Amino acid sequence: MQRADKPMRDIVKTGHGPGLPPSPWLLRFAGLVPAGGAVLDMAAGGGRHARFFLDRGHPVVAVDRDVSGLADLAGRPGVEIVQADLETGGPWPLGARGFAGVAVANYLWRPILPAIVAAVAPGGALIYETFALGNERFGRPSNPDFLLRPGELLDAVRGRLRVVAYEDVEIGEPRPALVQRIAALAPAAG
Repeated sequence: MQRADKPMRDIVKTGHGPGLPPSPWLLRFAGLVPAGGAVLDMAAGGGRHARFFLDRGHPVVAVDRDVSGLADLAGRPGVEIVQADLETGGPWPLGARGFAGVAVANYLWRPILPAIVAAVAPGGALIYETFALGNERFGRPSNPDFLLRPGELLDAVRGRLRVVAYEDVEIGEPRPALVQRIAALAPAAG
């Protein structure tokens, strides 16, 4: 796959700034994350989901290429900030670590999708939403490299996680877009 001139995170600013509310999808399914379990906030941006889970008593690992939006969280107990460009082809920065919750919003880099799914620890939850094909009619992102194909999130978790909820829908807020969303659970250990 050719890398586009601008990664999706540089194109789409909606929903990543500090002070923005958590995604309604994440709010709806946050209860699936086991109490007190560590949460991974992928492509954390301004940390809206990291902050949400911290406030609920979860330790959080926030990963992003640009961690400036997380500066106020540096040194806070229960927070690990990992600065990593996930799109360079380098090794997955989290090794084999597993998380009770993995949150991803408005981000897609297909080569690491298997690693994101594998980061869900036994009994943990994946809460993921991003843009889908057809979104180009609403503007950015419009590059198919950053738009999920029909059923792609279902395919990503098939055989590994149990789907609790899935949508492939058009939304109106915070702006019109076509999105796919999934909430899925890893089987409990043992």
